[in-house]
Amino acid sequence: MSEDLLTSLPENIEDRIFLIRGQRVVLSPHLAELYEVEVRALVQAVKRNLERFPDDFMFQLTDAEYNNLKSQIVTSSWGGARRANPYAFTEQGVAMLSSVLRSPRAIAVNIKIMRAFVQMRRLLAGNGELTARMEELEKSTEENFQIVFEALRQLIEEPLQPDRRIGFRQSGSEEVSS
Repeated sequence: MSEDLLTSLPENIEDRIFLIRGQRVVLSPHLAELYEVEVRALVQAVKRNLERFPDDFMFQLTDAEYNNLKSQIVTSSWGGARRANPYAFTEQGVAMLSSVLRSPRAIAVNIKIMRAFVQMRRLLAGNGELTARMEELEKSTEENFQIVFEALRQLIEEPLQPDRRIGFRQSGSEEVSS
């Protein structure tokens, strides 16, 4: 396979990966666009090989999921009215597509998508480490602030002593100076 084919693919494949039903997926219209085939041809190829696509590899969006997704995507490249809601392919489903669609372009697209999934996993793993560090810092900071707050509480709760004047008393009209 030529590197030229891989480099000719869009750079923004990550933008076409959505989180639906708790899974990262690529939708059939986007896959068809990347593979340069009609959505109808992609779906037909999948339906001819349904045994390769269990529910955890591919599922069809419900009306609510599809409408929610459409409202999130301002400019839709999916065309006009559709008869059926799009299919969502998980990472494993996209990998399985390479056994169904055997063109050099399909292979190149699958490689690029797999790399995008891997990159997203790395980013999420990095975010997990960052989140854990922030929580650890928050806990240690909380302990330090607890000490400060306790000191402030003690200052507030202590009764105020009346001011005692320092210096000499004045008696009568005589002034005493130091």
